Amino acid sequence: MLQSFFLTLYHVFLPISLPVIGGILLKRFKNWDTRSLSTFSLYILSPALIFDTLLHAEITWTDVTGTFWFSIINLIALWALAELLSRIFHLGASEKAGLTLVSTFTNCVNYGLPLVLLAFGQLGLDKASVYVIGQMIIVNTVGIFFAARSEFTVKHAILSVFRMPSIYAAVIAIVLRSTGISLPEALDGGIAMLAAGYSPVVLAILGAQMLRPRGSAEPWQPNVRRAFWTGLVVRLAAAPVLSYLILTALQVEGTLFSVLLILASMPTAVNAVILAEQFNASPQFVSRCILWTTAASMVILPVMIVMSSG
Repeated sequence: MLQSFFLTLYHVFLPISLPVIGGILLKRFKNWDTRSLSTFSLYILSPALIFDTLLHAEITWTDVTGTFWFSIINLIALWALAELLSRIFHLGASEKAGLTLVSTFTNCVNYGLPLVLLAFGQLGLDKASVYVIGQMIIVNTVGIFFAARSEFTVKHAILSVFRMPSIYAAVIAIVLRSTGISLPEALDGGIAMLAAGYSPVVLAILGAQMLRPRGSAEPWQPNVRRAFWTGLVVRLAAAPVLSYLILTALQVEGTLFSVLLILASMPTAVNAVILAEQFNASPQFVSRCILWTTAASMVILPVMIVMSSG
C-alpha cells in the first residue's frame, strides 16, 4: 500500500506538479497575467480535447447511462447536504450559496482530466469525457442557480451553455462518430496536437491561480470561518464517501468506477469563485476553499487512486 502510494506520487503527481510549479513561479516572480492564456484554453484547447476524445473514445452506452445517473444523484445528494449543514450552522444566505458551490462543483476539467490521463491512461480519459461534458452544462445552469437564487433566470442559464465552445465540439464529434464520417488525416492530427497541449497549459494556469497576490488577504467576516471549515469537510471527506456509496448502489464497476470516484472527489472548481464573485456568494471563503482543497488533494487523491485501482 505504502509503496503503491509513493509510486502514484512519482508517476502521476510529479508530472502534474511541474507545470503547476511553473505557473506559481511565473506568478510570483513575473506577475503573470493568465487571462489571455485562459481564454486560449477555454476557446481552443478545451474544445480540441473534448472533440478529439469523444471522436475516438472507447465508451459504451452503459458508460453513458451510468455516468448520467451518477452525476444527477451525486449533485442532488451534495446539494441536500449543503442545505442541511447551512441550517445546522445557521449560515447566512451568502455563505449558504458559497457552501453549495464548494460542495457540488469540482475541478474535474483543469485538474481532473490531466490526472485521469496520467493515472488511468487513454481509457480513463475516454470515460471521463462524458462526465466532464455533463459537468460543463451543470455548472453553467444549476451553478448559476446555486450562486444567485434570487437573480437566477432561465434565459441566462441557457445562453451561458451555448456560449461554451466545448459544447459545440462535443455535438460535432458525436455527429461525426454516429454517421461514420472520418476527418482528413492532417486535420485530425492538428486537432490532436492542440488537445495534447491542454494539460500543461491549464495546470500552469491552475498554479498561478493558487498563489494569492501580496496584500490580498482579508480578515475573516462573520460566519465565514464556520462556512470555510464546513466546506473543507464536505469536499475532502463527505463528497468521496457519498460518491463511493452512489457508485456502489448504481453497480458501476471497473475503470469507470475509479474515474468517476476520482473526478467527483477533486478539489473545489476554480470557476466556483467566479460565480461567487459575480453573485456575492461569499467569494472570500470560496477562494480559500479552492486553495486548501487543492493543496490537500495532493495527499488524498494518491491514496484514493491506489485504493480504487486495487
